[in-house]
Amino acid sequence: MLAPLIPQAATGRPRVSDRQVINGMVYKIRTGISWRDLPERYGPWQTVYTRFRRYAIDGVFTRALQQIQARADAAGDIDWLVQIDSTIVRAHQHAAATGRKGGISGRTNRTITPSADPGAD
Repeated sequence: MLAPLIPQAATGRPRVSDRQVINGMVYKIRTGISWRDLPERYGPWQTVYTRFRRYAIDGVFTRALQQIQARADAAGDIDWLVQIDSTIVRAHQHAAATGRKGGISGRTNRTITPSADPGAD
């Protein structure tokens, strides 16, 4: 499915297999390793990096994603319903109050917890 979307080699020196190089790209992205640590089974790391960079600049990945999504959508394999859950919100530690004594109006900071009765303090 992906093969027709990958640019073909120009004439010249034989290149490392496209499948092997793309598998190397996927492995690198999935594991987060550095390019130099890429296993030899994917070919020279310089080759994988060069093709990855060239494909990214030329928009190969974007076009491939768009075409694959279009095919899957036409086949009814994609459910476009998106739900966002925002029940967890994290703030940086400096966004919280410091809790120092004698702060604004001489009070210390307290933890506020919701209660069943909004009028209760």
